[in-house]
Amino acid sequence: MGKVTLIATAAMGIEALVADEVRSLGYENCIVENGKVTFEADEKAICRANLWLRTADRIKIKIGEFKATTFDELFEKTKKLNWADYIPKDAEFPVIGKSVKSKLFSVSDCQSIVKRAVVESLKNTYKQTSWFEETGPLYRIEVALLKDVATLTIDASGVGLHKRGYRADQGEAPLKETLAATLVKLTNWTPDKPFIDPFCGSGTIPIEAALIGQNIAPGFNRDFASEQWSWIDSKLWDEAREEAEDLAKYDQPLNIIGSDIDHRMVNMSKDNAFEAGLGDIITFKQMQVTDITSRDEYGVIIGNPPYGERLGEQSAVEKMYKDMGKAFAKLPTWSVYMLTSHPDFEKLYGKPATKKRKLFNGFIRTDYYQFWGPRPPRR
Repeated sequence: MGKVTLIATAAMGIEALVADEVRSLGYENCIVENGKVTFEADEKAICRANLWLRTADRIKIKIGEFKATTFDELFEKTKKLNWADYIPKDAEFPVIGKSVKSKLFSVSDCQSIVKRAVVESLKNTYKQTSWFEETGPLYRIEVALLKDVATLTIDASGVGLHKRGYRADQGEAPLKETLAATLVKLTNWTPDKPFIDPFCGSGTIPIEAALIGQNIAPGFNRDFASEQWSWIDSKLWDEAREEAEDLAKYDQPLNIIGSDIDHRMVNMSKDNAFEAGLGDIITFKQMQVTDITSRDEYGVIIGNPPYGERLGEQSAVEKMYKDMGKAFAKLPTWSVYMLTSHPDFEKLYGKPATKKRKLFNGFIRTDYYQFWGPRPPRR
């Protein structure tokens, strides 16, 4: 196959972070656009990107891109692409789609036209007259139209990359693992510093911090759709997993604490950390945010507290933000990072953030408030 063009999709606002991760894997020439990072690489990059990218949503293979303002144009240009290079005769190949600011706005029509075009293309190559049975591995095709430009991809991840495989259980509004990793990566935390999440919920932020701290590939415990593809040699997957095993720093000591007011969440966090193989490494305890103290210095606190968006919750949440500001003032050398949609968070917390950054928690627009502590003295 040689070179492939890959797209790492990303939540709005963190594309640069995903690009940094792609470059750290050695793929330098990235194109960063809204919601995606595109790069060219060899087949092994499909394995490595799926295993290693912590903040990306999916890895897709770009098959083609062209302008299409009529259904005829969409059909003919899709049919011309080399689908048989990627899709074997027995493949299952459903088509999903989306359309933004394009003349071809009916997604269901675009999907059925692309499906027909791919079938015709494969029939020509495989010299087949009947429809395909689609009993083999999954090659999910997407047609994405943006301002009349159609991008055709095949999804190499399968289940989204946020599904790391360690979540035995979750609360009612769980933080996506990819967003939790983003929150950690946007801080000044390093594995030698103490770390506290005072609203740990099902433990996602502490677990992602521990994976980062020990350099464990986030996709190490799961499978990917492209592992079943005949044109990717299984040896490449073996090599990529061996590399991940070699680069993990299982003996890196970490001081990570997750706490929550709800004992059920604390138990859930412990179960999830155990599933991730980090049961002995992270400490979980039941406590209120106001009780958080530490003798350590220059640590990092990261939290996704309640936002007070539900009726009747707001006054309790606002009081908790005030109490939190007072409690954390007793840790003057620590840096604090909080994600919330509450517009008056700084006022309630009691001081202005050093920096804040817009992020989306699902469909909720939030700000990531960053209160930087002093630099530790040079050793």
